[in-house]
Amino acid sequence: MAEEPNNDLNKALLVLNIHDIEQLDVISAPITTAAKRTRSRLLIAVFHPSFDEPSGTRSWAPVQKLLTHAYVQATGIAQQLDKILMKVDIILLGVRTAATDPPVDDWEMVFYTGDVNGSHIPKAWASLPSVSLSSPASEDASLVHHFFDVASWSFPVVALGGTFDHLHAGHKILLSMAAWITEQKIIVGVTDDNLLVKKAHREMLEPIQERIKGVHDFLHLFKPGLVYDIVPIADVYGPTAWDPNIQALVVSKETLPGAASIASVRAEKCLPPLQTFVIDVISAVSADIGSDDPEALKNAKMSSTFIREWIFNNSGANSTRN
Repeated sequence: MAEEPNNDLNKALLVLNIHDIEQLDVISAPITTAAKRTRSRLLIAVFHPSFDEPSGTRSWAPVQKLLTHAYVQATGIAQQLDKILMKVDIILLGVRTAATDPPVDDWEMVFYTGDVNGSHIPKAWASLPSVSLSSPASEDASLVHHFFDVASWSFPVVALGGTFDHLHAGHKILLSMAAWITEQKIIVGVTDDNLLVKKAHREMLEPIQERIKGVHDFLHLFKPGLVYDIVPIADVYGPTAWDPNIQALVVSKETLPGAASIASVRAEKCLPPLQTFVIDVISAVSADIGSDDPEALKNAKMSSTFIREWIFNNSGANSTRN
């Protein structure tokens, strides 16, 4: 039997003031508490001094681990409590100055670790009803962990692709990491409707324009200021088959074979090769599905298919057939 959630909040914020980006155990309990109490939307804002620095490949590994751990924790709690459609978003913010244009919604409460009245916290958030959440292990604020002191690269134009139906944590990690290494423009190919006719519960698929809007809105939330070129695609290649200005490609382990196909096509057309970055495939209970088998990854991952099935089973479309 699923645990009974304390769903007293429709939309809530969780502010995590962290000092060591790789000490992930300290954020688990606050995320669990906030996820249990929220019904509809939870925005997690992670504040760390290194997020004041330019983003790029230097911090690829620790940022991916942070996002993955936080998303798996929040989404896992939501699924345990049958809150499959609860929207969870994570943004990364620095501490030198407060965000001038923080995400706006009908926030009812802000949960926080550390100081919710710090100068880096947007005033609109600090004025909300608040609850302080302690972590199981205290961090030493004098030992602020910065990213590795190695060369870092970012790319003017980065590309990625996918279906992006019912945008979930796996999609959001993929999009976040692509945006993280992008300087100017991010190109996102969104699979067109006519290629999805064989999808399970295709009647529950979001239309292409709705999926494009979901991708745009999330990217604008995570990294405002980029150029977002979000286009329908009718094959695995999209703009990567002809655009010479793309420098990098972001894929998941599951779609890594597609990166090889793209490399072949670009070589045939004498286009510059792309630097490929791979993110882990996650499930609702695991930050990394330990398999290199594409079919195993497809079956175990956090998926839009699961979400569509849940919607089908909880909608009138199912009841009319029984």
